[in-house]
Amino acid sequence: MYTKRIFPIKGVLKWTMRDLLLFFFLSSIPVLLFDIAGWKWLHVPWLPLGVLGTATAFVIGFKNNASYDRLWEARKIWGGIVNASRTWTIMLKDFITNEHTKTKLSNEELYGIKRELVHRHIAWLTALRYQLRKEKPWEIHLKQNRANRKFRESQFIVCEDTYPIADTIKPYISEKEYNKVFAKGNQASQLLGLQSTRLRELKEKGLLDDFRHMELVNVLKELYTLQGKSERIKNFPYPRQYATMNYLFVWIFILLIPFGIMSEFEKIGNHILIDLANHTSHTSFLHQVQVFIGEKFVWFSILFSTLISWVFHTMEKIGENSENPFKGGPNDVPITDMSRGIEIDIRQLIDDTDIPDPYVWKNDIIM
Repeated sequence: MYTKRIFPIKGVLKWTMRDLLLFFFLSSIPVLLFDIAGWKWLHVPWLPLGVLGTATAFVIGFKNNASYDRLWEARKIWGGIVNASRTWTIMLKDFITNEHTKTKLSNEELYGIKRELVHRHIAWLTALRYQLRKEKPWEIHLKQNRANRKFRESQFIVCEDTYPIADTIKPYISEKEYNKVFAKGNQASQLLGLQSTRLRELKEKGLLDDFRHMELVNVLKELYTLQGKSERIKNFPYPRQYATMNYLFVWIFILLIPFGIMSEFEKIGNHILIDLANHTSHTSFLHQVQVFIGEKFVWFSILFSTLISWVFHTMEKIGENSENPFKGGPNDVPITDMSRGIEIDIRQLIDDTDIPDPYVWKNDIIM
């Protein structure tokens, strides 16, 4: 997620430069044929083109709203994970005691149990974020897009693509648990399963009574629910029929917009020539320049066609790049940073040692 209040124009231009050059080229061809080749019939009436542009704008707005809803829902889910993680930790801190056990444990032993459960929760966060960063077929083309790839390589870092999960998760669980968990498909679910098993063992030893055990299991249930909601967004793409048709409509409008604009600009040039014809002095250099501008005013339509095409295409591109909030883009939900923030909070709650520092991100883009 980009953190600056204003997204830098330099970054936007770098991201869309190839598109701008393509639109400039496409806008130049009709003007060349219209003015140089003399094909004055080569234009489209503005009224139907305006209707098409209005319809395209509505479709883009629909897609962007749907993409934002997916992004915001993902952010709310991870806000729930933050709250549930803190709840889990304070419950562990206060619920696991010698109050109902026959064999009393030392404070160090009780602390070790709490630390084990907290660290396994951090392992769950790690496994979940790595699962959510895995590429899906509908996300691959966004990462392989040349502009997206160059922007990704130069502007920000995705930890899940840079550091192997084994190096990240092993400090929090034992080698035996690691081998058991990664022998299965859904590592995050397996880790929550281990948490449930461990709670049952603590209940059998008397370190948890029935009520406290039930409350902790309810927190695990909530974590399972939040994980499932995250997986629902990750595993179900924005419906491709909407995305594909929206892309097609935008490109139809982009290809037609120069044919509708250039005739309008030629009319403006003709008005300039009529106004100049009423002047008495036709010999000054300024007058000759004005005449040249009036005769070639249709060429200004290239700039406006490029601008309009860029706006429509960039808005469509924003929606396309926002619909998958866990893929690892610069405007996704920053689950890596949130996971580190959760880790710092819950480890401080139990007075743990060797607490890591917050991530320092590149170019103010947190991931």
